[in-house]
Amino acid sequence: MRPPFFSIIIPVRHKTAYLKETLTHLKQQTFRQFEILVITDKISGTANPAQKRNLGAKKAQGLYLAFLDDDSYPHSNWLENSYNQIQQHPNFAAFCGPSLTPPKDNPYQQASGLVWGSLLGSGGAGRYRNQANKPRFVDDFPSVNLIVKKSDFFAIKGFTTHHWPGEDTILCLNLTQKLHKKIYYHPSIQVFHHRRPIIKHHLQQITRYALHRGHFARIYPKTSLRLGYLGPSAFFIYLLVLPLFINHISYIIYPLCLYLLLLFLTFLNFFYRHNFRLAILATVTIPITHLYYGILFLIGFFTPKLNFNPHQTNKHGYIGG
Repeated sequence: MRPPFFSIIIPVRHKTAYLKETLTHLKQQTFRQFEILVITDKISGTANPAQKRNLGAKKAQGLYLAFLDDDSYPHSNWLENSYNQIQQHPNFAAFCGPSLTPPKDNPYQQASGLVWGSLLGSGGAGRYRNQANKPRFVDDFPSVNLIVKKSDFFAIKGFTTHHWPGEDTILCLNLTQKLHKKIYYHPSIQVFHHRRPIIKHHLQQITRYALHRGHFARIYPKTSLRLGYLGPSAFFIYLLVLPLFINHISYIIYPLCLYLLLLFLTFLNFFYRHNFRLAILATVTIPITHLYYGILFLIGFFTPKLNFNPHQTNKHGYIGG
């Protein structure tokens, strides 16, 4: 019996309906040389996802570690397409691809996915992560769809375990900066990732991302101090000072007019590709997301230390963010 080429590692608190869905889709993979390691609290204790993934990596028999979240599931050609890219680029350290919104997600989840996948909603920082886009090299990618050569993973000592989220940002930074190796994004390496429904649960998820990205902008500026991440905070500060320039409103209002124009064009794009209801839900969520993210990014930037709080779950999946 041949050893597995891929070791699929899924960190979870406990088994949920989403995990069952993930395992069902893994059984449908066209490429069959893989093993699955599901790391639950019973195996690891109440550990964060990075610790669970590191534990899974130590147990893995495959040449490549394929990281999934339990609320995501792969396209049937996920491993086959990954294998093809690996054969073409054997010296690359890691491979990744888009995390698409599942077609059966409800309208509030679909709207969240539209925000993540739109140019205005993501500020360009995450658009290719949530929509199929052209192949490219990346230096920061989430572990919901990340495949790493095991030898390179251990060369950098795996995931840093004192950050969550953000452990994947540090992993990618170490692969590209310490090992001077490449991470390759290809649109054929697809998974489907269930979104948090707008608006409450969507914002709960944004809370973690914004705080840690702001914190990382200070301590890991190489990949986190970027315009796409700074934009929402700049927009928030701009709105705060706007009333101070009421006597010069003729020119100070131009950025707001431009933002509203881009928001309207984004709405038209949503409406053209989907329907009026989804277009309204997603469009209204974008400025709320920007302001919320912008405030928390600043808080994270000036916070000396962020603490890990484990996900709350029930039998269906994660509660809130």
